[in-house]
Amino acid sequence: GARETFENYYRKQRRKQARLVLQPPSNMHETLDGYRKYFNQIVGFFVVEDHILHTTQGLVNRAYIDELWEMALSKTIAALRTHSSYCSDPSLVLDLKNLIVLFADTLQGYGFPVNQLFDMLLEVQDQYSETLLKKWSGVFRNILDSDNYSPIPVTNEDVYKKIVGQFPFQDAELEKQPFPKKFPFSEFVPKVYNQIKEFIYACLKFSEDLHLSSTEVDDMIRKSTNLLLTRTLSNCLQNVIKRKNVGLTELVQIIINTTHLEKSCKFLEEFITNITNVLPETVHTTKLYGTTTFKDARHAAEEEIYTNLNQKIDQFLQLADYDWMAMEPGSRASDYLVDLIGFLRSTFAVFTHLPGKVAQTACMSACKHLSTSLMQLLLEAEVRQLTLGALQQFNLDVEECEQFARSGPVPGFQGDTLQLAFIDLRQLLDLFIQWDWSTYLADYGQPTCKYLRVNPTTALVLLEKMRDTSRKNNVFAQFRKNERDKQKLIDTVAKQLRSLIN
Repeated sequence: GARETFENYYRKQRRKQARLVLQPPSNMHETLDGYRKYFNQIVGFFVVEDHILHTTQGLVNRAYIDELWEMALSKTIAALRTHSSYCSDPSLVLDLKNLIVLFADTLQGYGFPVNQLFDMLLEVQDQYSETLLKKWSGVFRNILDSDNYSPIPVTNEDVYKKIVGQFPFQDAELEKQPFPKKFPFSEFVPKVYNQIKEFIYACLKFSEDLHLSSTEVDDMIRKSTNLLLTRTLSNCLQNVIKRKNVGLTELVQIIINTTHLEKSCKFLEEFITNITNVLPETVHTTKLYGTTTFKDARHAAEEEIYTNLNQKIDQFLQLADYDWMAMEPGSRASDYLVDLIGFLRSTFAVFTHLPGKVAQTACMSACKHLSTSLMQLLLEAEVRQLTLGALQQFNLDVEECEQFARSGPVPGFQGDTLQLAFIDLRQLLDLFIQWDWSTYLADYGQPTCKYLRVNPTTALVLLEKMRDTSRKNNVFAQFRKNERDKQKLIDTVAKQLRSLIN
């Protein structure tokens, strides 16, 4: 006869039991079984309550069950949020998602509202995406570290077909060539391309059974793939480029590789479209903007090539050993410079596969750097005096540089564009070797003058160095008329140069 007391007692006890059931074990996130056990307890609890609701009169009612379920839902979601955030293994996160879907679908079958669980799964999806990105960061690192950075050789039709099957590449010229032949890119191109596709499949796996529309799935995959390209792959590429021991040939290969990967982005777009059946014209479609990743990597590699070349030029210049007091020039260009030009020739021969502008810019930047460095050698403060003989030897070296520029080390330059890198040196040397001061001073400041590129300050610095040698060279200078005249001339020119400067 104590029905009311019993009902109250029953509900109070079951609430306590529910709280116990909803308390997850502390190491739940470590294994899938931990989660499974947790979910089974909760399902068991509510299946029993639902059964009692339908088979007894008044012991429990809908309001009581709804209230319990509300509490259970918020506690479960809080527990899952905490535990799933510890998880770093994408396959475990994927298994967990499948369990949650099973759990939600089961309870929905008993009439419990589970929308919040599906909303929470979208958060887990971000977590899954992060674990995937971490995993693929390692994958890309391994691919880039183990690459030999040289074009892939193909010996027969089967190998050729296999690679074209892995990576979208068409080149009528290459197809016509007899075997053995080479693809322009190295191994990492097809490998990276395939790993991007693997990543897309991994993203897709998560969206199954989430009751999402195809546009939502498409959007999700594209967003994650963009992150993979712009963040993960981009970092890996930049790290390779910035590495200390990376040489010019590797940098050239990276530029070629990234050019091919950039072109392949449209095939990745198609690949996603085929999976999700959402046409790219659809209003919400996120574009793959991964192409910027390859552009950025390429620019970084180009900059690195320019820097690298300049450092190499500097190493050769450290070997320069001019006798600034020489009375006569040697019979040919200095050894260090001949070696340097030889190095530049062989380097630019490797640049044949580069996009035209890159090879031209590299060549121009190297010539300009060489020209500026030679000018600095000449004007260095430590060189207090120099003779005409030394200048003539220096002139032989500059002629060697000009000869190199004329020989067209890189195709595509208009006329004598490359020689112009050495024009400042050429005009300065001509002025001094021909001792053509009357022309220089008469024409100064006119746009058509013969020595347009000679700055009076530079000319004065060099003149001062020559004046000292004229003085010291001859103890009996005051007895020799032509020596005295030369001194006078130098003094007069120096005076006029100073007035030009002022």
